[in-house]
Amino acid sequence: MSQPSADQILQIGMGFWASKTLLSAVEIELFTELAKHPEPLEPLSGRLGLHPRSARDFLDALVALGLLERKDGVYSNTPSTDFFLDKNKPSYLGGIFEMANSRLYGHWRHLTTALRTGELQNEASQGGESPFVALYADPQRLKTFLKAMTGISRGANMTIARQFPWKDYKSAVDVGTAQGDLITQVALANPHIAGTGFDLPEVAPIFEEYVQQNSIADRVKFAPGSFFDMPLPKADVVMMGHILHDWDLPTKKMLIRKAYEAVPAGGALVVYESIIDDDRSKNAFGLLMSLNMLIETPGGFDYTGAECVSWMQEAGFHSARVEHLVGPESMVVGIK
Repeated sequence: MSQPSADQILQIGMGFWASKTLLSAVEIELFTELAKHPEPLEPLSGRLGLHPRSARDFLDALVALGLLERKDGVYSNTPSTDFFLDKNKPSYLGGIFEMANSRLYGHWRHLTTALRTGELQNEASQGGESPFVALYADPQRLKTFLKAMTGISRGANMTIARQFPWKDYKSAVDVGTAQGDLITQVALANPHIAGTGFDLPEVAPIFEEYVQQNSIADRVKFAPGSFFDMPLPKADVVMMGHILHDWDLPTKKMLIRKAYEAVPAGGALVVYESIIDDDRSKNAFGLLMSLNMLIETPGGFDYTGAECVSWMQEAGFHSARVEHLVGPESMVVGIK
């Protein structure tokens, strides 16, 4: 019988120390600076504006956390931080950390209140405007946010583009397309697919720029609209990535029903997110994401694969299956 240990308890309980250290490193663009070239302590501290009292502990903490390397007193990025946290690389996913640092970190202080009330705890909880209304009203902020969504979704998008049997289909629509990376990856990996990105009109210029950059504008188009107010564009395959978890159960079922109506017999619905395992005991990220939906939305929540399969079958899909993608992400595929 193993002896009780406080190690895991301490690591999790004080985990905000490590989290905020990373978030601050992203905020001051440490990894972008080191992507230019490795640097010793003093010149690096000067470039970043770090105080002598804090600099060494801060940088060495990042070394101990596996986020920086240090050799002979010279600091450099790790391969992962160089790839994902350099603002000048298309693989940058620090935008999501910028948002976490400026917004979510503070809102999560009120998790206990959310747990006891079941109510969201973001700006809207204090009578303010929904952060997403303000976001969509500011083209530059919206572009930064959608780029961040691309960064955290890229691995799953590329896996779907390879793993799903696209040879059996000719067209696809990406619902809530954002910058358009999901339909872009599908089109790049499957030249016979004609694609559509469906989202609010404000997204159009950002989507179209991204599609142009990837040289697929002849096959991938934007369709403006709200999935609350109109039918989904018709296609052989409807895709929803990180969409359903934003909404309450009736809205989830409504969107699945609209997807059923948009595809022909033999067509498919592909839903993906951090799908919670059916036992609800292994995918900690998916469960924590659901708590984030509690903080951020009036009724959103994440769900198990079995739950999503049952909703698809209720809508009329004759079969549905769950397939793992990457990390905590999985997709649920329903066939009409």
